[in-house]
Amino acid sequence: MSEHVAVPVAKAGKELGFWMCTALVIGNTIGMGIFLLPASLAPYGFNALIGWGITVVGMTVLARVFARLARIFPDADGPHAYLRSTLGEWPAFLALWCYWISCWITNSALAVGIVGYLGTAIPQLATVPPLALALTLLWLFVGLNLLGVRAGGQVQVVTTALKLVPMAVVILLGGWLLFTEPSTYAQNLPTTPLSFGGMLAASTIALYAMLGVESAAVPAGRVRDAGRTIPRATMAGTLLTAVIYVAVSAVAITLIPQQELASSEAPFADLLNRFLGVGSGRWLAAFVVISGLGALNGWTLLVSELTRTMAGHGLLPRRLDAQNRRGAPVAGLIATGLLATAMVLMNYSKSLVEGFTFLTLVVTAANLPLYLCCALALAVVWKRGQGRPSRDLLVLGILGSAYTVFAFFGMGREPFVWGMVLAAAGVPFYALLRAGRRRATR
Repeated sequence: MSEHVAVPVAKAGKELGFWMCTALVIGNTIGMGIFLLPASLAPYGFNALIGWGITVVGMTVLARVFARLARIFPDADGPHAYLRSTLGEWPAFLALWCYWISCWITNSALAVGIVGYLGTAIPQLATVPPLALALTLLWLFVGLNLLGVRAGGQVQVVTTALKLVPMAVVILLGGWLLFTEPSTYAQNLPTTPLSFGGMLAASTIALYAMLGVESAAVPAGRVRDAGRTIPRATMAGTLLTAVIYVAVSAVAITLIPQQELASSEAPFADLLNRFLGVGSGRWLAAFVVISGLGALNGWTLLVSELTRTMAGHGLLPRRLDAQNRRGAPVAGLIATGLLATAMVLMNYSKSLVEGFTFLTLVVTAANLPLYLCCALALAVVWKRGQGRPSRDLLVLGILGSAYTVFAFFGMGREPFVWGMVLAAAGVPFYALLRAGRRRATR
């Protein structure tokens, strides 16, 4: 049987090529978390590096899952089509519903996080109310993406290239010290003993930083030669991101004393100040802002396309499928912009800020149903004999499912329960939509 399986395709322009899709994967995965990640992982010592290894292997498997699904369903308009044609409409809806919520919550968190660094990068903005800045940034990228997917994709390529600059500097600094002063690496080795619990906790933290490997597959209806472009971009973006994350984390963990790193608010700035002179880390704030802006742009593009796709399939109100003359999903952009605005306002409300912070922690749990369902979908494809019925489809499906269950276990009970609450919240919403469709066809 042929490798390709036909599914309905959205009527949309094919604006995204290989480089834009790769930039989308890297840009959405490398957001602002990387600049604080070494401090979060510091208490775990070398458990963090082992945890990174687990996460890299697991997320590479999941990236391969998305790559194979894109190759098998080259005419699909994203993960919804993969899941609907294999697992059915209900699992497809629940997985996409949870993922959709996580996307616009991510946008609000990014907007708020960027503001924290803007005052350092541009001192003149320190007097502007943070709420006004966050909302301005949020709607700036809504407006940019209203110009069309290609405009958002071009911005993504530029910001992704710029955000890799500080990562390259950290890696080069680590390599230079390794060859010129190797004893430096033995002076501040972490003392935390290795343990299964430490590895598990560290891998869960690292997982949050790796969310986004699916970014090339979500807007599949906009991708040129999707069956070839999405697999290549997904794997290239995932592997490059993994190498960068592991390298910069290893440099920070081994060169900065463990307690100092754990309490650091700007680990890479402290690293540069330590080895290149006090003040040399100041310029890093500008790249933190650029990294955050690139991620905000990428997730804005992603959630608007996801909204358009879900509305087109009747999983959200049909009016959210509306597009402007440039082919931008205007209704989806405005709707998710308003939802993210509500979350930003919640963040700046003293009575609700704690609740908002908790919701951002649940973003990881909300992503996992999509990963699990896509891994199961690949196993179903193998069972049906679709695509090339080789055993690697089954192996990928089993490994991807096992890693996702492992990640659910590692997050603990509370985030898991809230992830299930998010899924349950979509059930009555979908039931109302179905009832409305039935009445409309009578």
